[in-house]
Amino acid sequence: MHHADGRVRIWRKQHESMHPTCMNTTLQAGGGSVMVWGMFSWHDLGPLIRVEQCLNSTTYLHIVADQVHPIMLMAYPNGDGFFQQDNVPCHGARIVREWFQEHEGDFTLLRWPPQSPDLNPIEHLWEEVKRAIRQLVPQPSNLTELDSAIHQAWCQIPCITFQHLMESMPRKIAAVLKAKGGPTKY
Repeated sequence: MHHADGRVRIWRKQHESMHPTCMNTTLQAGGGSVMVWGMFSWHDLGPLIRVEQCLNSTTYLHIVADQVHPIMLMAYPNGDGFFQQDNVPCHGARIVREWFQEHEGDFTLLRWPPQSPDLNPIEHLWEEVKRAIRQLVPQPSNLTELDSAIHQAWCQIPCITFQHLMESMPRKIAAVLKAKGGPTKY
C-alpha cells in the first residue's frame, strides 16, 4: 500500500515473510533516472521529449526550436497560441530570450514573474504520470522500461484531466492574487 509519506507497507501472513511478493527491493546508487519534457494544450497532450543530457540553456533552446516551435506553428497557424514556461534559469538565458524575441509573432510567450507560485498545470500531469508508474507491478527495472512506462502513462491521461486543469486556472490565479502571492490550497 502506498502512502503520502512515500513509504510502502505490505500486508502479509506470518508464513509469507520471505515471499518475493511481500518484499520491497531497493536500488543502490539511486537506480538512474529519465528526464522528459512535455507539453499540452486545452484539447490535446503533446509529445514527450526525452532529454538525453543535462537541461541547460542550449538543450532547452533546441527543444523549443526543434520540437515546440513546429508544433505551435501547426496547432496555431495564426500565431494565437500561448506558451508558458517557469523561471528555471535556463529558460531566462540570453540565447533563449533572443530566440523568443525573434519568433514573437508565432505565438505569445506568457511572462512569469520570478519567485512566483508555480501554477503551471503540467505539474499536476507529472503527478498523474508518477502515480501511474508507482502502481505498476512489476516496477520498471531499467531505464528503457522506465522511459516506456513514462510514455505509456502520459498517453493514458484522459483528455478530461487536462481540460479540468485548464478550466481551474482562473480560480488558481484568483487565489494567488487574493493571497498576494502567498500559499493557497493549490
